[in-house]
Amino acid sequence: MTERSRLFEPVKLGDLELPNRVLMAPLTRNRALDDGTPARMAETYYSQRAAAGLIVTEATQISAMGKGYIKTPGIYDGKHVAAWRNITDAVHAAGGRIFVQLWHVGRISHTSLLPEGRNPVSSTDKAADASTYTENGFEPVSKPDALTEEGIRETIADYVTAAKAAKEAGFDGIEVHAANGYLLEQFLMDGVNDRTDAYGGSVENRMRILEEVLDAVSEVWPANRIGVRLSPLGQFNGVSDSDPATNYGYVVERLDKRGLGYLHMVEQAPGAETDATQADIMKRLRAKWSGFYIVNGGYDGDTAAKAVAEGHADAVAFGRPFIANPDLPQRLRSNAPLNEGDGSTYYGGGAEGYIDYPFLESGVPENVA
Repeated sequence: MTERSRLFEPVKLGDLELPNRVLMAPLTRNRALDDGTPARMAETYYSQRAAAGLIVTEATQISAMGKGYIKTPGIYDGKHVAAWRNITDAVHAAGGRIFVQLWHVGRISHTSLLPEGRNPVSSTDKAADASTYTENGFEPVSKPDALTEEGIRETIADYVTAAKAAKEAGFDGIEVHAANGYLLEQFLMDGVNDRTDAYGGSVENRMRILEEVLDAVSEVWPANRIGVRLSPLGQFNGVSDSDPATNYGYVVERLDKRGLGYLHMVEQAPGAETDATQADIMKRLRAKWSGFYIVNGGYDGDTAAKAVAEGHADAVAFGRPFIANPDLPQRLRSNAPLNEGDGSTYYGGGAEGYIDYPFLESGVPENVA
């Protein structure tokens, strides 16, 4: 077994001290109210996992037009702020730290989910070869409208509204979601972005919207309380890039100049295998980043410890293991067995498979209603 002690050394993320390097990755759970207000039991869910070095919330839409799935939370309305404030208070009371992930799905949506049945928006007007979950079950995503430059400005303003709401809700920081085939990645990747204006063509142009979003939210939050999530090798939700080493090399170099709190890199999707060429690309991108570096994708306790010990990462974000193991850091530290997750309850439902997974020492949590 690999020595895991490095995972449990405190570390500074900007001016925020993390007690360990086992972080909770964003996990969509589809349990919010229909208006985007987080459900009350989310207070229990997140506070149960407060032993994570840092929690990054489930993807949280910045506007009504940013929604792509049923029962996902928002962060742009007073009701959202009040509910999230209860959650952040619960996490802080339990000794934790929590960032909110700001999300716009772009073309991964359906007209039935959007205001007045509007079309989704994207970098392109071409539909993704993807499905989303609506009130009718899985349906193909709707054909999008390509954002006009005015629409881009309005979307950036929505990021600012969400960033301000996040501060009001008591979060410790924000993560800008530019991964997993959603809006900002639809601009970044040349397999999707077919624009001919200032937001298309060269990698400099394709990155422009991400830079403008970061400029805007940096007026609300200090740079060291802002993270960015990227997935350079991603093909989820119908995206692709012809040369991720070169294109994302430029992106990472540009981001590195901003003094951001962290870069959160998705190295592989759940169940996917990374070949030698892809692993080399990720190592080359890592070398271009001088700040706090978080990796995600396929790690267990031993491989996470190895990544930290070898300097490949400052911290490791775990996704599905945190669903079934609210006390994951304790289990990894003691090499205890992990609870098995129930996939049928990952997306949607009630308390079952959400806040009823047992802890090592106390069994089923006492605060499960």
